[in-house]
Formats: sequence, structure tokens, C-alpha cells
Amino acid sequence: MISPWSWSRHFTRGCRLQQIEGDITNTFERFFTLGSNIDHIESRSLTGVSLIKIYFKPGTDQNAALSNIANLAMADLRRLPPGTLPPVVLAMDASSQPVCLVTLKGQGLNETNLKDLAQFQVRNQIANVSGASVPQPFGGTYRQIQVFVDPLKLEAHNLSLTDVVHALNNSNLILPAGDVRIGARDYNIYANSQVPSAEQINRIPLKSVGNASVFVADVGKAEDAGAIQTNIVRIDGQRSVYIPVLKQGGDSNTITIVNGMKAAIKNLVDIPASLKTAIVFDQSLFVKGAIRNLLKEAGIGIFLTAIMILVFLGNARATFAVLLSIPLSALVCLLVMKTMGGSINTMLLGGLALAFSRLIDDSVVVLENIFRYMEMGETPRNAAEKGGMEVSLAVLAATSTTSIVFFPVSFLSGVSKYIFSDLALGVVISIFASYIFAMTVIPLYCSTFIRLDHHEEQARGEHRVSYFQACVAQFNEFFNRLLDIYESAANRVLQRPKITAAAILGGIVLVLAAVFPFLGRAYFPRTDPGQFVVNIKCPSGTRIEISNRYIAQVEDEIRQVIPARDLGMIVSNIGITPDLSAIYTSNSAMDSAFVQVSLKEGHRFGSYAYMERVRRKLASDIPELTTYFQAGGLVDSVINQGLPAPIDIQISSNNMSGAYAIAQQLAQKIRGLKSGSDVYIPQDLQYPGLEMNIDRQRASLIGLSPKEVVDNVITALTSNGVIAPSYWIDPHTGNNYMLTVQYSNQKIGNMNMEDFRNIPLRSASSQNYTPLQSVADISEINTATEVDHYQIRRVIDIYVMPSTEALEGINKSVHHLIAEVNKPGNMRIAVRGAVVSMNDSFVRFGIGFLLSVALVYLILMAQFTSFIDPFIILMAIPPGLAGVVLILFITHSTLNIMSLMGVIMMTGIVVSNSILIVEFATTLQEQGKPALEAVVQSCKIRLRPILMTSLATLLGMIPMALGLEAGSEPYAPLARAIIGGLGVSVVVTVFLVPAVYLLIHGRREPRHAVTGEMD
Repeated sequence: MISPWSWSRHFTRGCRLQQIEGDITNTFERFFTLGSNIDHIESRSLTGVSLIKIYFKPGTDQNAALSNIANLAMADLRRLPPGTLPPVVLAMDASSQPVCLVTLKGQGLNETNLKDLAQFQVRNQIANVSGASVPQPFGGTYRQIQVFVDPLKLEAHNLSLTDVVHALNNSNLILPAGDVRIGARDYNIYANSQVPSAEQINRIPLKSVGNASVFVADVGKAEDAGAIQTNIVRIDGQRSVYIPVLKQGGDSNTITIVNGMKAAIKNLVDIPASLKTAIVFDQSLFVKGAIRNLLKEAGIGIFLTAIMILVFLGNARATFAVLLSIPLSALVCLLVMKTMGGSINTMLLGGLALAFSRLIDDSVVVLENIFRYMEMGETPRNAAEKGGMEVSLAVLAATSTTSIVFFPVSFLSGVSKYIFSDLALGVVISIFASYIFAMTVIPLYCSTFIRLDHHEEQARGEHRVSYFQACVAQFNEFFNRLLDIYESAANRVLQRPKITAAAILGGIVLVLAAVFPFLGRAYFPRTDPGQFVVNIKCPSGTRIEISNRYIAQVEDEIRQVIPARDLGMIVSNIGITPDLSAIYTSNSAMDSAFVQVSLKEGHRFGSYAYMERVRRKLASDIPELTTYFQAGGLVDSVINQGLPAPIDIQISSNNMSGAYAIAQQLAQKIRGLKSGSDVYIPQDLQYPGLEMNIDRQRASLIGLSPKEVVDNVITALTSNGVIAPSYWIDPHTGNNYMLTVQYSNQKIGNMNMEDFRNIPLRSASSQNYTPLQSVADISEINTATEVDHYQIRRVIDIYVMPSTEALEGINKSVHHLIAEVNKPGNMRIAVRGAVVSMNDSFVRFGIGFLLSVALVYLILMAQFTSFIDPFIILMAIPPGLAGVVLILFITHSTLNIMSLMGVIMMTGIVVSNSILIVEFATTLQEQGKPALEAVVQSCKIRLRPILMTSLATLLGMIPMALGLEAGSEPYAPLARAIIGGLGVSVVVTVFLVPAVYLLIHGRREPRHAVTGEMD
């Protein structure tokens, strides 16, 4: 299981960033350290929002962790500042990623209508889809009953904003009126304590002057409107609303979730007929495509394998018997995985697709040996018995070694273990199932259905020979000549086994030493998700309306770069709302946005090619924008553990200005590296702010407290929704909305500094208003858009995206630049992200691989009752490793965890081939043959099953190694590693293993010679 984490979120709209960090984030972070099994804590403090992310150690029970953090959060509630909403605690893991977006649009529906329908109707009806997590919608504006007041009219009536708020809150209440018993009946009492409509709010009296009253309508107007917009969503250029749909994590299935969403939106009720909903950015299409292409490539591989076996054996029934192992073994694997509570996923299917060629190996070895005895004149029954028994030990050893080499998977942790557990388990289960079928079904099938009568065949052949039989005869003739050539070459080369072994091993070392340093190293192969995301930062402090214009320009630039035949959809998200949706966005202020671009199926150029073109276009045409590109697919999200980049440089210091300055210097140097494509600092310390320094003495002289001053300012500009909330219930729908007081949207949108300084204030003891500037000095300052913590310390992040999938090169360059930084003693610079997981996985894999080889040696030692023979068998591994390095270098592939899995599978196969040679050579030598003759004859006789199994694997891997289909890219390095390692090992092993065998057993006397001397 991936390391789980919990989100603890607190909302205090309008609260300044420093107060969020100091009063909420710091307090709760320290309190959460009391939790159990915590790995580390991260946090993100935004204006009005505190987001705390608690990571737990791998293997921690997610439900227990969630309960633990929730209890701690509730226990610390008393420390929250007034007006702060209680914390919300959610459980997630790295697989909790967006799987689709539900978009809303409709003729005659504005953004407020769409937001309201999304929040109260659509979201409630789709939230019960199994495995889905449906957060609050993005875009639009929340419906509110707004009282827009005119500051000039307030001055004229000697009223302040808080006067209006108090009057409204006292006239709009949700209060029980009790009941009364009159006579024989009990009556519930219902009072009109809540105002039923916006029109009647205008008639609420605010104060009385003599015999006259001042009404709400005298100082403003109540409207059924929307809150101030802080988040804009654009869908193909049109302002709209969308609801993100995420996986809940664990065993939830992407395809099931999306199918459930599609069914749910078809059956929506209580919505206008004009509302149109759609599923976009459907990640299940990628998953379905990956599965479909994987099965397609596996099918092609099986077909090629079948042709090869048919040519070798020349018997359709025998070919059918061999191929029967594949569906039977796969069925057993799926049944066992289902019993264990697993699910069918791309990694399990990928493991089976990779194992398909290996599943026939045991059957091929048994069948070929049975055929050999039949060709020697044995009856089918005797041939089946002798042939099966003769290779039973070798087949068991091969199966055991192929399975045990997957031992390194148990050493992996985090994402790597999550990815490969199903793959490794699927391969091991199916291989053992194939062994059982090979030792039971194949002998029974051969004894019952296969006959070889040479005399009848020859008699028939004199009259009529089919085209297929002629082809098989020609192939057998060619193959026999090949065996003769090999026998001649082996006899000549093995006359000097020392020179042969030394030359081959020296060549292997030379290849590894010359090529390996130039091999790129990555964590996971790049895939084309058919989409990408552009994170955009406008000039600091850009208001949301201007940011919207910038994003419209960006969308136009994208349409100019990507032709309509390839462009699917563009969805933009601008700004941030301080509510539950803040956890699901990378935006931090009104000047930040992200643009999601989807490509149509069958697009001519890949996502990364279009990303590079759009990057250059934006840098040229809109240089004032800071951009950061990422693929945005499910695979990258899981691999990066939710981070937007595989390399995250964190500069930790409580001196944010100093850390930010060093971050900018370091980022500038990293931009000069050829191996990097994007460098991005998400934090911004230059966001403009106004510091309101209240003179407490002056305010006190006119009867005002600092709280009253701030309350008036907040109410004027952002409403009283946080400081003095009041709710209004729609009598038609039963939905509750906020009743707020503020300046009109037009007044707020066109305010100047003079208007701000003259916000009217009035104390309870005064009849006259006082402008804000009379009690506060106002000055411009620079502020941060967000403050991030790692282990309670402030950090500045530098996200680095490499230009290719290779991480090792840019990682070394980054560490070299970090080492050159002249930093204060209390500052720390650390590199985090997928690159750390990569290095950890490589180390763990290396240790696990060495241990697995040791285990293979021990198993072979027990089966062969020898300390020396297992060592000879393992000599097949070095040529395979050299082949892996060569093919990865030639095909420009990286060494990553997928190609390392290919090394594992290759090791099992080449060891199996070596077992056949050594085991039979030992048998022949015990029968009295000299060592040279025994080992050469063993290779010659076993070369047929070795070539059959090896060619079956190679042919089966070719479609996958090409990686031509969408979603098959991750498996290409794995297949290439198997092809390169196995191809080189087969050629080299038939010379290296016999040479080493002769060096060790060459002086051992044949058994008959020893017996003769004793006689």
C-alpha cells in the first residue's frame, strides 16, 4: 500500500496570511506531532485557508491514522481564532487523483445559477458513486442574498456598515417559537423571524429618527445575487463550472468510477431542462486504451509464438497442447488474485502479458523431451513417462528460480512496491500454475492424442507431401545443419576452456564498463497521457479580471499551436476560493491559474512535443507570464506522490526573504541546464498588500475598538460572512444561503485609494461618521501568497522538470549547484520528490537482486546436491546483464524500475536455460561420457528446447518492445531488457557455461572408467 496521508483543513476567510500561519498552522502542526506512525508533516498556509498534510509510514492503517488525526484536531479546537470554521480531516493516498471532470453549461444559466446547481443538485446526486470522492465545484459564484450599501447614503444617515449588519441579523433569525396548549390541542408556533424574500429585506428598518424609520432601501438595495468571484473556470473559452471527481484511493477502480459518473449524470433530477452536463478529461480512456493495447500486443506475441512452436514441432496438436498452458495459467492467476481480494488492473495484466511467453516454457521443455523419445521409437505412453520424469527436476528448478528472482520486489517501498506487487505476484502465480500443467496435462495429452509413426509418414510421403510438411522438413534440415555447425564450433572453442571463459567474461566486463556510464537513469518511463497542464503565474497582484484576460490569450496561443484535428478541450482554472476546494488546486491567489489541455485520440504528435511548442510560443508572445508545464496524467501523479515535479528543491529557513533570494538565484542557474525544461517557484513574496496601522488611542477617543474598525473594512470589501454570518433559507428548495452586507460589486471593482481611506466608521456613542483614514495609517507593502512548511519549518520550493525522462543527470547537476550555494548556517537545502524514490528503489532493488541470486544458488544447491553446479548455472546471468545494457543504450531507453523488472524476468529465463544444459551434461557424464563430449552433446540436444522457449519469449516481447500503442510506453523498456538480455545470453551461454563446466568438471573421470579400474 502507498504511504497514506491525511489532510487537516481550516478556513478563516479574510484572515491575513501571517495570522493563518501563526495562529492555526503552527499550532496544529505541533499538536499533530502527538500522532502515531507519522513520517513527516507538510503544510500550506494561504489567505483564509490552512492546509496541513500528514504523511504516515508505509503499512500504517489508514482508518486508524485518520481517526487519530481527527481526534487531535478536535482536541485543539479551543486554540482556533474566533470565526474559524472547525477543521475538516480527510484520508488520501497517492492514488487519490482526479479521474474526470463533470462540466455544467446551459442556455440562460449564469455562473451563479451553474454554481448553485453544481453545489446543491448535481454534486449531491453523483457523490454516492462507489469509489469516488466529489469535492466542491470550481468556478462561478456562490449564491447570496446581498445587501449592497452605498457609503454616501450611510454617511448621510450616520450609519456604519456594522450598524446595517446588526440590524439585519436581528431581523433575520432562525429561531424556534415553541408551542402552546390551547384547549384539547397542542399548537406549534411558527413566527416570521426569517425574511422570506430579498424584496422584503429592503423594508427592514435600520434605526428610527423621531417618528420616521431608516430602511435598508434608504442606504442600499437587497438582491438575490452572487458572492464576490475569486475563482473563474473557462471551458473552451466560455466561463463555466466543473466538479472534479477523484479516486478515494486504495482499491477504487478508475473505470468503475467514470462509468458510474456517466450513469449518474444521465439520471439527474430536479435540474433545469437547459442544463447540460458532460464528462471531460476522462482518465479511464487512458486506462482502457492501455489495457486494450496491452492485450492486443500480448495477442500478437502469442500468435508469433504459436507459429514458431508449430515450425519447430511440425505438429498442430502439440502446438495446441503447449498454448493450452497460457489460458489455464492465466485463469488460475486471476482466480487466486480474486480470492486474495485483488482487482484486475494494468499492472496485473501487464505481468500476465509479459509472462505469456514464459508460461509455455515448461510445457515446451516437457513436450520436446517427450517428442525426442517418440522419435527414438518409444510408445507415446512410455515416451510421456520417461520424457516427463527426465526433465522434472530441471523444470522444477527453472520454475523455482524464475519465481525467486522476483524477491527484490519485497524490498521496494512506497510507490514502487505499490506498482509492482500485483505484477510480480501475477507472474509468480501463473508460472507455478504453468509448471503444474506442464507436469500433468502435457504428458497425459501426449500419451493420448499424439502419435509419431515414421514408416507410415515415409510411405505417405512417397506419394504426397503437403506444403506445410515440406516447409517443416526444410526447417528441420536447416536446424540440423545449425546444430552440426554449433557442435563443430563448440568442440573447437572448448578445447581451451580457460581462454574461452576468460575472453567471454572479459568482453562482458568491457561492455558493461564502456556502455553503462552512458546509460540514462530514470524512475519510470514517460507515457503520453494525451493531455498536459500549464501552471501560470501572472504579474504579482494581478486582479482576477486581468488574469482572466491573460488566460484567454494563453488559450488562443494554444489553439494556434495545436491544430483543431488534435486539440480536444481546454479547461482553465483561475484564482482560488478559501473553502474546501482549496485543497484540490495549485492556485494560491488571484494572479495564478492552471490550464488543462486534452488531445484527441490518435493525435499526430505526442503530449511532450506539443508542450515544448506551446512553451516556446508563450515565452515569445507573453513573456510577462511565468509558466510551468506538466503532463498531468494519472501515472505522473502517482509516481510524483502528488507533487507537480519529480525534483523538488526545498530551501528551509525561517528567514523567508533570504530563502526566497537564494531560491531565485538557484533557479536561474538551473534554467541554464540543458537537461531541464521548466523551473518554477510556487511561492511569491511580492504580492501587493495594504497595511492598515490602527491608532488605538485615536480610535478609543471616538469610541471605536480595533475590532470594530476591522469589522467595518471586512464588511465593506468582502461582506460580513465571516465576522457575523447570517443565513437565509430558500422556501422553495430548502437550501440555505448567506445573507451579507457589503459595497456593490461595481463599487468594489472600481475602488481607488481615496475610497478605501474614506470607508465610514461610527461608534455606538457617536451620531457622526468617521472615515477610516482618521484612525488608521495605510501604506503599501509586499506580502507572500502562501507560506509552506516541511516538518514545521518554512520552506521555499523550486520545482524542476527534466527535458527527458532521465533524472540522474539533472539530479547530479542540481546537487552540484546546491553545493556551490553560499548559505547561512541555519538554512537547509534538500532535494525531494520522485528522484529520491528513484535512488531509494535502485538501492533496494540492487540489494534484493543480490539476495535473490543467493537464494537461487541455495535452491539449486539443494536440488542438485552440489556446491559447484549452481555456480556454473549462474554464469548465464553476466551475458544477460551485458545484453540489457547494450539494448537499452542502442534503443535510447533509460535504466528505470520497469527495465529493472525486465532484468528480473531475464535472469529467471537465462538461469532456466542454463539449468537444462548443466543438468543434462551431468547426467551424460554420469552415464560414462567424457566431460567435453557430455557438455557439447548436452548443449546440442538441449539447444532445441532452449531456442524454442527463448524465441517464444523474444517473439512475444517484440510488439511490446516497440511501444507503438498508446499506454504501452511503460512496458517497452521492460520488454527491451528481456529481449537484449535473453538474446545475448542464449548465444553466449552455450559457450560460456560449457567452458566453465569443463574448467570445474573436466578432470572428473566418467563413471564407467572408475568402475572399470575397481574391477
